[in-house]
Amino acid sequence: MEFKINSLLELNSVAKEIISQLQHKIILFEGEMGAGKTTFIKALLKELDSSDEVSSPTFSIVNEYEIPDGKVFHFDLYRIKSEEEAMDFGVEEYLYSGNYCFIEWPDKIKNLIPEPHHLVKIIADENQRTIIFV
Repeated sequence: MEFKINSLLELNSVAKEIISQLQHKIILFEGEMGAGKTTFIKALLKELDSSDEVSSPTFSIVNEYEIPDGKVFHFDLYRIKSEEEAMDFGVEEYLYSGNYCFIEWPDKIKNLIPEPHHLVKIIADENQRTIIFV
């Protein structure tokens, strides 16, 4: 599925559509720095009925959010140097917890990510974002 976004106001409807299509709880987010990964994750969490304040886990590496039927773990792996570092903070416990895992910069742990999972790719152009959901 591919969505063209011209305004932040359109994010909620795209998030709602993607949530309705989810079959797996591990969702990878790819996109350049500043493409809008965290902004889109905020919209997804809103659609999952989280009332938590959403922020980028750039320095904490993982943030935890409550939703009515469990938790969402939001990872920003930009700063980690190796898969070993991810293992040290217990990434596998999160990945196999049965909860949603939203992972920014998943290429940092590509050998640790279980199948099956979804991919959300965000491509930023000057006035538009393209969101591709696989």
